[in-house]
Amino acid sequence: MNDSFDRDIDRAGTFSTKYDGRAAMFGHPDVMPLWVADMDFAAPAAVTEALVARAAHPVYGYTLFPDSLYEALMDWLESRHGWKVEREWFILCPGVVPSLSTSILALSAPGDAVIVQPPVYFPFFSVVKKTGRTLLTSALQLEEGGYRMDVADLSRQAASARLLLLCSPHNPVGRVWSRPELEKVLEIARQHQLIILSDEIHADLIYPGNRHHILASLMDSPESIITAVAPSKTFNIPGLNLSALIVPHPQYRSAIRAQLEMMHVGASNPFSVVAFEAAYRGGREWLDTLMEYLATTRQMVQHYLAENLPEIRLIPSQGTYLLWLDCRALGMNDDELRQFFIFEAGIGMNPGISFGAEGGGFMRMNIGTPRHRIRKALESIRSALGQRENRLS
Repeated sequence: MNDSFDRDIDRAGTFSTKYDGRAAMFGHPDVMPLWVADMDFAAPAAVTEALVARAAHPVYGYTLFPDSLYEALMDWLESRHGWKVEREWFILCPGVVPSLSTSILALSAPGDAVIVQPPVYFPFFSVVKKTGRTLLTSALQLEEGGYRMDVADLSRQAASARLLLLCSPHNPVGRVWSRPELEKVLEIARQHQLIILSDEIHADLIYPGNRHHILASLMDSPESIITAVAPSKTFNIPGLNLSALIVPHPQYRSAIRAQLEMMHVGASNPFSVVAFEAAYRGGREWLDTLMEYLATTRQMVQHYLAENLPEIRLIPSQGTYLLWLDCRALGMNDDELRQFFIFEAGIGMNPGISFGAEGGGFMRMNIGTPRHRIRKALESIRSALGQRENRLS
């Protein structure tokens, strides 16, 4: 199965954001796209087979969520993460970001403060600002071994906040938070009566030697925690737009459901429903093989940079297929950095500055693509830097 991840799949012309959106995003239609967080790998066979079988039925009407769908996710959470959840805790939603926005609207009032920890996935900023809430930031601290939370600052911010948006594992810096770190977050939440919205969409994408702890599983009574999960990143099906909120607190569940009903938001889709269940039922072996493949790619990037591009430092990554590259030693500002990668190296990555001011001088690289493409991208960066040095010498 490992060989299947080396297979080139032409995605151009499929209305793919990652490929067909290159001109709009980068001003250049032919950059190698290593940006938006989906992978260039075929989804698990179980998913494709389920979709083909459903498509064979020629009526695509309004669709219910079967009990088997909930059971598939419950079984996955218990077997993969050791977390046993109750059926009534689930709220199905059309994507994690809309579910976070809905939760903020339901559980806070205009002007209430919400904490985020930059550099962080950029929609975290917009779901706070566009809901009319007050944005508070508690920046992660970069040390030699990677990023850590500033616990003292987080506690200070929590004293005046209603909610914390936690990214676990963290996008873009690749941290898989340790149990002691998460227990400190829980202690702060208890002390300040803070509600935590824990985005755990990358929970299954963990490299060997690390373990993801679902935050709510660390509490006997997790009522103050709302957990967002989805098969979209795990099994590479983000375009099907189906996620789940796990909400133990009955009043919070009622408030979130009421908000969804007010907006007439429905998540049911005949294809997303069957793919969701099929992924959790039949995708385990595919995922294990994927993580082996990604771990080898990550190691290759680390070695290549160290040997050939020491000006670019890979921040140690413990999870996700997104790598956080420290490019500050190149001596370029953020505009220059973006222009260099697009128009000189021919690579389309996410500028670090889009993840908050703390991301200035960094770039986010998506390695969810055949490994030979990543090697080609690294060689293009090396060549472009050599040509730049020759011009400037």
